[in-house]
Amino acid sequence: MRSLFVKIFVSFWLAQALFFILALLVASALRPSREISNLQAQEGRFLSEALQAQQTGGDAATWKYMRSVHDSHRVHLFIFDENGKDILGRKTPEWTQRALRGDTSTADTFWGRFRPMQFLRASAPGPDGRHYTLIIELLPEPHPWFFFHGVSGLGMLIGIVSSGLVCYLLARYLTFPIVRLRAATQKLADGDLSARTGMKTSVGHDETAELMRDFDRMAERIEKLVAAQRRLLTDISHELRSPLARLNVALELARQRSGPEAAGALERIDRESIRLNEMIQRLLTLARLEGGEDALEKCPVHLEQLIREIAKDASFEAQSRRLEVEVDIAENCVVRGNPSLLHSAIENVVRNAIRYTEEGTRVQIQLEGSGSDPAEAIVRVTDFGPGVPEEALDKLFRPFYRIDDARRRQTGGVGLGLSITARAVSLCGGKVEARNSHQGGLIIEIRLPLLAREPRKDTLLESVVPVSSGRH
Repeated sequence: MRSLFVKIFVSFWLAQALFFILALLVASALRPSREISNLQAQEGRFLSEALQAQQTGGDAATWKYMRSVHDSHRVHLFIFDENGKDILGRKTPEWTQRALRGDTSTADTFWGRFRPMQFLRASAPGPDGRHYTLIIELLPEPHPWFFFHGVSGLGMLIGIVSSGLVCYLLARYLTFPIVRLRAATQKLADGDLSARTGMKTSVGHDETAELMRDFDRMAERIEKLVAAQRRLLTDISHELRSPLARLNVALELARQRSGPEAAGALERIDRESIRLNEMIQRLLTLARLEGGEDALEKCPVHLEQLIREIAKDASFEAQSRRLEVEVDIAENCVVRGNPSLLHSAIENVVRNAIRYTEEGTRVQIQLEGSGSDPAEAIVRVTDFGPGVPEEALDKLFRPFYRIDDARRRQTGGVGLGLSITARAVSLCGGKVEARNSHQGGLIIEIRLPLLAREPRKDTLLESVVPVSSGRH
């Protein structure tokens, strides 16, 4: 039982039911039995009347009398002579022989009261002067399901069910705030910063209610901080674009008025300006993605067409490093998403692979459809570079995360491409993960739910613009 509600409910109910049953048993055991007392008072009369019937009418009269006693008192009568034989010649149960010897202790003890069969024993001389012993067997109630030693079984059932209902309500009352708190925590962990437990200040003042209100205050504070961070990021990015535009104008004027000796410095300024402009554009993109999917327009996207376009552009960039871009595409993989976002997400991964794969090797782009339920389109990009430390795999998709600052400066990365990829894929209902390849290098997989996919007709394996014959 892992559920706190089930643990509280079952333990409370078992305790209540046990206490209820024990109370009834103790009350029944300690209560004098009026029926037994009445039978004990009539033992002598039963014996004398049975012997008188035996003497006057024989076995038939004795049977008739015992039957009348059975019907009126619900007991069986056994009468034995001095030799321990039944006066009617019946074969009696074995326990009657023990009772005949005087073993009646089980009927007088506390636990003996709960035995389903009880008996009474009496001895007296008969009219013929011989000594006779009477044993009275007390029969169980006619409906043992509804009666237990004078206590209604239906009443016990009602008591147990009602105690279970009370325990259920109590357990629900104790665990309901925890369930609400857990649901709000899960929403907050999934990125819904507006998640609240909804516990009002005027309702509840115990520890659980205070914990829920503390959670709401914490979530509200986190939402405000994140919103302020997003606004700051957006404002700074917008403010930087104006100085950059003026810088580009001043750069063009400087080129026109300067001589050849300043060309190198001006080219350097131009490259840094382009990098800064690119970083600002990515910051704006990331800020827009962090705003959620409210304004995101989605439509069916054919991934095979998208990947062919990306691979064509990537192969052109790869020529400077003597790389090949291999494409393995499954046809008719259609997903629902934003085309520009998906293009940017996949392109960032491919350009990142081109940047870090070993010179003279290749980058592989694969598109396949998963037959599992739910069906997924899987975009897999593999490079043949140095890979990533295992402890850094989960951090690759954080904004501005850098594994090696020196390598970043060399390749020109700013640490925003993969974070944009992760957010864009998430807004399109998918997920992205990274792992190291056994052959060396990094594998990044993008999984998106398939909107529609026909049976795979063929697989296209091509090298887009092969530049070098050298392969690893």
